[in-house]
Amino acid sequence: LCMLRLDHVRLLVVDFEACFRFYRDVMGLRVTWGDERDAYASYVSEGGASLSLFKREVQAKALGTSNLPESVGVQDRMALIFAVDDLDTTVKSLKERNVVFITEPQERPEWGIRVVYLRDPDGNLIEINSPMPTNDWTKELQEEKEKYRTKK
Repeated sequence: LCMLRLDHVRLLVVDFEACFRFYRDVMGLRVTWGDERDAYASYVSEGGASLSLFKREVQAKALGTSNLPESVGVQDRMALIFAVDDLDTTVKSLKERNVVFITEPQERPEWGIRVVYLRDPDGNLIEINSPMPTNDWTKELQEEKEKYRTKK
């Protein structure tokens, strides 16, 4: 089994702008990606732990659950994000352990990753991803990365 690295927790939110400001302005987390007009943002805490926000509707679209209601208990509210070096090897290894995936591995050049989704026995959403080469990212994502690289 490939070693999974817990990368961060992602909150899947409906009111992205309000949540963005809350974690930045009230909780004091430092923004490392995104702003309140985006669909995704990431933060780092004083101790180095990472948190991200993602519009729930965008995650639902990636999972193919957009047709389900927004009510609590139907759409996911959070996801555990694991990073691996080799997504295909990890998926193969997990399938050998009878893990059932809710998506096939897919390239998401707009996110810069290859990704697959599964659920734990209690139904919590888990994402496992591996980075795509920067050259395979969308032009927009490459420009965003450059913008944040130059802010540091």
